[in-house]
Amino acid sequence: MNDERPDGTYRGWADRLAEILADGSADFAYANLAIRGKMLTEIMTEQLPVALETKPDLVTVCAGGNDIIVPGADVDAKAAEFEAGIEALRAAGIEVLIFTGPDTKSMSVINMLRGKVAIYNAHLRAIADRHDTKLVDLWSMDTLHDIRAWSDDRLHFTPEAHRRIALRTAEVLDVPTAEDWREPWPETDGDPNWLTLRRSDLEWTRAHLLPWIRRQLRGESLGDGITPKRPRLAPLRDSAASAQLCQQVGATTSASITAATTTAPPPATTTTATTPSAATRSTLIDPSEN
Repeated sequence: MNDERPDGTYRGWADRLAEILADGSADFAYANLAIRGKMLTEIMTEQLPVALETKPDLVTVCAGGNDIIVPGADVDAKAAEFEAGIEALRAAGIEVLIFTGPDTKSMSVINMLRGKVAIYNAHLRAIADRHDTKLVDLWSMDTLHDIRAWSDDRLHFTPEAHRRIALRTAEVLDVPTAEDWREPWPETDGDPNWLTLRRSDLEWTRAHLLPWIRRQLRGESLGDGITPKRPRLAPLRDSAASAQLCQQVGATTSASITAATTTAPPPATTTTATTPSAATRSTLIDPSEN
């Protein structure tokens, strides 16, 4: 979400990452099963079986955020549910990459969730260690601490933040890039004053928080009626297939999986982290950002 192309479809970090991985490789395939607003249980019952059946070389999983922001959510239980999914993927011989939640310290009101995110992140790091998965630590990305990395809803990232996350993920996969996600943001004229911040809080409450509460009470989701934009593994460079699949818009910042397969034997480091010139087919199932 919040990373639109000129035609109105969403891009997000997963699409950006797929473009990096596919650079120089005509045999790269990509799927994105993400649907905005999905809860962890829905992801594990609806998206995980597809990833297991597809048997890609790489699956990226960024999920759980929609769950832990709900008041009263059991973070430990959600982490256990997340781990069960990762264990199933690893048992199938699939390489997995997961993401921690970002640090919300710079975001007014939302920063109250910081403690829950930190606890969930501690679980995710332990899961990555136990199951030998790669991990992209969004919490430690200083460039995401800038308010310009966040959209107006204070939950999703801006296009520039998506670009940096894709670059950071490529780095974790040992894929070289021409850009650096650490590049400082441009200088600003100064920080907003107290009155400006409080007005922003009121507008955010009216435009985003209250509608979210109403949806929670009604059992509704922003993803209701939306289908995955890339429901099947398909070549990223196949313009006809891509155009057809991208007509289906779906994803959100905290609910998705990504997967990948190679036609050549994978390198020793990671199945999908081949150099741009290597012949690879990859499937990406992004849970949240498209």
